[in-house]
Amino acid sequence: MGLTGILVIEEQCTGCGVCVGACPFDAIKINDEGIAEIDEEKCTLCGACVDACPFDAIEMKRGESSVEIDKDDYSGVLTFGEINEGELSKVALEMLSVGREIADKRGVKLSSVLIGGKELEKHAKTMINHGADIVYYIEDESLFHFNDELYAEALGKLIEEVKPEVFIGGASAVGRALLPRVAATIKTGLTADCTELDIDNETGNLLQTRPAFGGNIMATILTPNHRPQIATIRPRVMPVPQETEKNGEIKKFDFDTTTFKLSKIIKEAVILSEEEVNLHEAEVIVSAGRGVGSKENLKLIYDFAKKLGAAVGASRAVVDAGWISYPHQVGQTGTTVAPKVYIACGISGAIQHQVGMRSSDIIIAINSDPEAPIFDIATYGFVGDLNKIIPELMKKI
Repeated sequence: MGLTGILVIEEQCTGCGVCVGACPFDAIKINDEGIAEIDEEKCTLCGACVDACPFDAIEMKRGESSVEIDKDDYSGVLTFGEINEGELSKVALEMLSVGREIADKRGVKLSSVLIGGKELEKHAKTMINHGADIVYYIEDESLFHFNDELYAEALGKLIEEVKPEVFIGGASAVGRALLPRVAATIKTGLTADCTELDIDNETGNLLQTRPAFGGNIMATILTPNHRPQIATIRPRVMPVPQETEKNGEIKKFDFDTTTFKLSKIIKEAVILSEEEVNLHEAEVIVSAGRGVGSKENLKLIYDFAKKLGAAVGASRAVVDAGWISYPHQVGQTGTTVAPKVYIACGISGAIQHQVGMRSSDIIIAINSDPEAPIFDIATYGFVGDLNKIIPELMKKI
């Protein structure tokens, strides 16, 4: 059973208009009879109006999915090889690690797909040397800058032709924007931010494990009735496979970018300054919490990070206070990281923050409160004033 549409119960609708304001897609209006009317072409079945209606006058229609597939038509594992401004990302190689494991269990080939503007064949060879059997590349000048609409259309066409059983990508900023759109385009499910993947060889179901309820439980999710099964995996959770010289197939996939009407065009990509470090790639992160005290006191955190060659992270409280920009935020509503060393400075360690950093190899906590939750997961802890402890650590370094 799946969602097949949305229904307004006219007898219960008062025409109050709450649903109109709640709809993020401008798909609802109040008609001349004072009843809510839904434009099903605009409606995405997000359910915002159902939750907002104070009179329970809108409900989702459920029924058998209109998409019928023969699962036997689908075979193989496909990974998304993320490229940023012409450079192959580390997360692209990490996906090959788990992709190889699943492909070997199923006795099938591991493929990967690259999308970009130029010189993709050299990246394709790198992907093969890290474990891929086949690399498809979609190359056009218009694809140099990431555009989720255009990339999703291209991937949708490739998947329709290749028919992989499993499609996985990194839960990076690009992956989080792209893969849900791909799943919607080809009408299948997606599990986001997985920390572990496995496969049931008997059924072919991908076992997609991710934190749920604020990280308090681990949920294993299946997509039993649709193919391919799509999942994104948190960066730095999977290792980069060892590079070896091996043979593989490199295939160009033709995609006419001019036939697709875009709602937006990417004219320029703005590269973040050095302080806006990509937290996904950092091996050491020094993170600031509210206990730092003020925006001015962040200078100590930056000096400490510079001494260590580390990236600077922050808790949501610090970002919300305007002390530092959002790209630094670590946690459930920010970036999920897993560096070799994570140093939490003045961070209490609420569960929302822990979800984003508890996979770090070593966690060092500095906090004046000995009862702070961060000490429950810390490898090492310093109880005291960070303004005194950090300078002493810098002297030792």
